[in-house]
Amino acid sequence: MEAEAILGVLALCEADQLQLISSDALEFEAAQTPHPVRRRFAFEVLAKATRFVAADRSVEERARSLQSQGIKPLDALHLASAEAAQAELFCTSDDRFFRKAVKAALPPTKVVLPIELIEELES
Repeated sequence: MEAEAILGVLALCEADQLQLISSDALEFEAAQTPHPVRRRFAFEVLAKATRFVAADRSVEERARSLQSQGIKPLDALHLASAEAAQAELFCTSDDRFFRKAVKAALPPTKVVLPIELIEELES
């Protein structure tokens, strides 16, 4: 069900009903994908982003603050990048990260799971 929700989110991005935001952190993570087909798919998805957030000093400082709340470094960069972009919704499929990020995220960024994102958009 989660995989279907993710595909639905990507379809909404392609239909310009959602705005996909990319970042240095996402590009770094995509580059670490060992499977070539999956890596290529990740970069194809990121190429559809309409905005890009660079890991500048303020993003890095916010990421360090998030790390002090128990969030892993790369996850902290993802969330800090979303906050810097003033993203309304930040979607993750990592349950552990989700629980920590929900408590740590700053408005207007709301952290959601893929299924919650679809539900949020339907309401």
